[in-house]
Amino acid sequence: MPALIAAAIGGLALGVCAVALSTDPAGRVLIGIAAVGLLVMAWLGMTQRPRLAVLDGNKLSVKQIRRTAVYDRAAVVRARVVKYPRLGRRVPMLEIDVALPDDAELLLVFGRWDLGTHPEDVLAALARHEFAVEL
Repeated sequence: MPALIAAAIGGLALGVCAVALSTDPAGRVLIGIAAVGLLVMAWLGMTQRPRLAVLDGNKLSVKQIRRTAVYDRAAVVRARVVKYPRLGRRVPMLEIDVALPDDAELLLVFGRWDLGTHPEDVLAALARHEFAVEL
């Protein structure tokens, strides 16, 4: 959340710079685009929190940009933490496999930015609520 607040403050500061301080028209447009981008990113990040939640102890709620999907405990096939290489180091990501009603499967991948905490802590919480966790 602090990063999202900083992005919103940065967007507002860039907006003020674009309107009040910039005298170059091209620079004003570029600074304005950067301001709008930061404000949109901050707004999306704040409206999607929490991305993952356990409802009533047996349902998993996943917030997306346009909707919130809810999956029963039986639909969660597997949840695990996988470490992916990124920028020269291995970053933990939470993977959740979900079985959909039409015999399709859905893979949900969440990083620390999405979850707001370490993925292994979220995996432990899912295990406490008896979701299909692979340790």
